[in-house]
Amino acid sequence: METLFSSIDYKDPIWIAVAFVFGLLVRLIGLPPLVGFLVAGFTLNALGVENSLFLNEMADLGVTLLMFIIGLKLRIKELARAEVWCVTLVHMILLSLFFALWLLLFQKAGFPLFDNLNLKSAAVMGFAMSFSSTVFVMKVLETRGDLIAGYGRMAIGVLIVQDIAAVVFLGFSTGKLPSVWAAILILILMLGRRVLYKLLNYIDHGELLVLFGLTLALGGAALFEAVDLKGDLGALIFGVLLSTHAKTGDLARDLFSMKELFLIGFFLSIGMAGLPTFATVAAAAVLLLAILLKSCAFFFLFSRFRVRSRTAVAASIALGNYSEFGLIVASVSVSAGWLPESWLITMAVLVASSFVVSSVFNNRADDIFSRFNARLIRFQHDKRLAGDENIDLTGYQILVCGMGRVGGGAYDRFAEQGRYKVLGLDFDEVVVQRRNQAGQKTIFANFSSPDFWNRLNPDQFDVKWIVLCSPNPNTSRVTAGLARNWGFKGFISASSKYPEDEETLREEGVDAVFNIYAEAGAGLAQHGLTLFYRKSKDIEPPETQEGPAEPDPSAVS
Repeated sequence: METLFSSIDYKDPIWIAVAFVFGLLVRLIGLPPLVGFLVAGFTLNALGVENSLFLNEMADLGVTLLMFIIGLKLRIKELARAEVWCVTLVHMILLSLFFALWLLLFQKAGFPLFDNLNLKSAAVMGFAMSFSSTVFVMKVLETRGDLIAGYGRMAIGVLIVQDIAAVVFLGFSTGKLPSVWAAILILILMLGRRVLYKLLNYIDHGELLVLFGLTLALGGAALFEAVDLKGDLGALIFGVLLSTHAKTGDLARDLFSMKELFLIGFFLSIGMAGLPTFATVAAAAVLLLAILLKSCAFFFLFSRFRVRSRTAVAASIALGNYSEFGLIVASVSVSAGWLPESWLITMAVLVASSFVVSSVFNNRADDIFSRFNARLIRFQHDKRLAGDENIDLTGYQILVCGMGRVGGGAYDRFAEQGRYKVLGLDFDEVVVQRRNQAGQKTIFANFSSPDFWNRLNPDQFDVKWIVLCSPNPNTSRVTAGLARNWGFKGFISASSKYPEDEETLREEGVDAVFNIYAEAGAGLAQHGLTLFYRKSKDIEPPETQEGPAEPDPSAVS
């Protein structure tokens, strides 16, 4: 951290301000701010601004923290599923061969920039182009609130298998294989997991929790680099070691803003990797067309492994981009004399432009599936994966979507009244397990995905009231819209944190919005008054100030 801030010069704050302006402008037209950061990088490059040590340090820290947070939310068993590792390996092999042959065909046809390629360099570039961007996909999933959704977990599993392949490749390409100490280090970490859990138990919320997370993320990266392994993989594994602890959610939230800030440096550095020329832009434009092939190949392979069409489409679109790993491969290849330096700039343009295109498609993923639903369903396998069967909601009058603190409290309130049969939904298996152990009937379901609503049968659906308790307002908004489009005519209520969320929720069909911050004070006062007057028996309590009457599900048509 001392190196990071000692490397700041007077230009760095200006660059960050430029990134903010471009991020804001891009956000106003409906694209993720990270696209604006990439454009800002290219703009600064065009103005002659060179990358700085400060931005490079920011980029490295941002990626390390991102990998650590991914690890906190990862379940190891996700990687052991055939639809993850089999699809990834087959996809990488087929796409690597295709891209290599494609590049050689361009070279044979005499296209500019392709004339310096040979069989070896084409094979390396084909392998690099088969990867998807870990950083970009994680940002998209995080923005959509789908990091632990079904398709999100599947996409993350694919990315991790790709990262493992990247570690192996870089080791062989640089002649630097993991040392003998690597296996010993991993064994020590597995045995020392309980020590980390005990430490986390003694740490309260606040600055100590943040420092603990930073220590593990940065320390894990440093340890892995010391034994000749990829540092980001170390941060990921340290996150995985804590993934089942009850405080991991709080730890991830505390590190979120810091990670967001540092990642700006990553996206700026990609845009500032080199100044594009007409030839490099033309080559990148041609190669950009293959994004559609990447997504189609993912969709077909996922479908063959019995993944539902909607899940396969969402995961395939999320993975339809080129990876920052391509920049690393291009850099290694240039250093080894396999590629001319112009290919490094081409890869920078290709990666950045793929993020822009992928952002547009990810924003319209639901629309794409809805429009081509009939055709896509034809590829769906007849058999279902375990846990992907149709859902029977017969006999339940209330659905609580999101069984975190707010959802769990709402469930208990309904259960105390005993008037309605309540069912909780959550797309975090750990939360589902804990709630069921506490006696709260909860099932694993990604309620913000159209696929969940496609699994419901109207003849097995007695729900009259849906309570949306997701901490992500976008998830609640999407869920409400999906419920109304499915045909739900009952009552929908939702929790929110900010006043500006209320209007968007109501536009999607939410009948009642409860601002948890605004109402917390009123609830605290009412609860205190009740206990105060109960204790002070000599004081006559005033009339109870009741909030809005709870709707009766049986009265809602």
